[in-house]
Amino acid sequence: LRRAIEQAEADRADALLIRINTPGGMLQSTREIVSAMLNARVPIITWVAPSGSHAGSAGVFITMAGHVAAMAPGTNIGAAHPVTGQGGDIEEQGGKDLATKIEEDTRAFVESIARERGRNEAWAARAVTESVSVPAHRALELNVIDLLAASRGELLQSVDGREITLEGEPHAMRTAGAEVRPIEMTLRQKLVDFLANPNVAYLLLTLGFLGIYFELSNPGAIFPGVIGGLSLVLAFVAMQVLPFNAGGLALIVVALAMFVAELFVTSFGLLTIGGLISLVLGSLLLFETPEANLRVDLGIIIGVAAAAVVSVLTAGYLIARTFGTKVETGREGMIGRVGEARTDIGEVGTVFVFGELWNASARTPLSKGQRVRVVAVEGLKLIVESAEGEERA
Repeated sequence: LRRAIEQAEADRADALLIRINTPGGMLQSTREIVSAMLNARVPIITWVAPSGSHAGSAGVFITMAGHVAAMAPGTNIGAAHPVTGQGGDIEEQGGKDLATKIEEDTRAFVESIARERGRNEAWAARAVTESVSVPAHRALELNVIDLLAASRGELLQSVDGREITLEGEPHAMRTAGAEVRPIEMTLRQKLVDFLANPNVAYLLLTLGFLGIYFELSNPGAIFPGVIGGLSLVLAFVAMQVLPFNAGGLALIVVALAMFVAELFVTSFGLLTIGGLISLVLGSLLLFETPEANLRVDLGIIIGVAAAAVVSVLTAGYLIARTFGTKVETGREGMIGRVGEARTDIGEVGTVFVFGELWNASARTPLSKGQRVRVVAVEGLKLIVESAEGEERA
């Protein structure tokens, strides 16, 4: 929005139209947006649209900060009482004094906006202190907004000729038949907007942790570690925008630690079960807000939990199979191999085993040409016994 205001000013636009449909947002971001709007050198029209949209919470402040505020029929505005980043009650989490302080500060903030734009200060205060919300037609009656408009064309036609105060001076709006130029987000803004979807952020976070997990369970694989690291960085970028719960994130980290520990500790599945419980609880709490569109979809949580369990079981199976595989090289690799005596063997002799000739000895004398099996290795000498009837290895 700041960039849009700057661009509209640079282009000497007749007005900047901001279409609003929002459940709200962070109070600090709202203050920055409102400050840019109140100090703009271009007329700003705020319009809650299309029908079915709403200007909730922070949307109240932004709508009322426009030089001209409008709403489409079938929309509503209000419910601006401040809550915690996780949607909880401030008094319950921070005490009565903190709750009163934040509420009074927010009330004064919205009243100052209403006074600056000549709108209903009393209603604005009630939107903060009592979370009142009204439909579009009632907002017009209460002087919360200036007009109703069902379409953009109707809005620009209705606003044309309206006199506003711009930089302390009267200014007549000229919007009828104006050319409309959309201001698109930059590539970086589009990327952040895509990442700031709770489902996307959650998938990136879990993909990152799973990548790190596979790298730890298979050192040197590199690819899982690289993908995991990049996914975690992107997830943390998204979580700078989203109101995440630190407790939920901590539970997911604990789940990863339990899954990794399962690879090295014989827990008979208890660590996997504990990790699964921690992962599900952390996922449910990660974006704990009153807005349904700011929560992780339950189906995705179930899918990730199932994938995590399968991954842990697969990694455990591969590790167990590796430990159970017979050693094929070195000293241990010779034990059990079958070969042929090339000389009579007693205290000394020669055997052919695994494509090589070895010095050998036997506790029981063996004859030349007899099949033998290696039972021990002493330095560069093999200890063998009879293995008649067995295939050569």
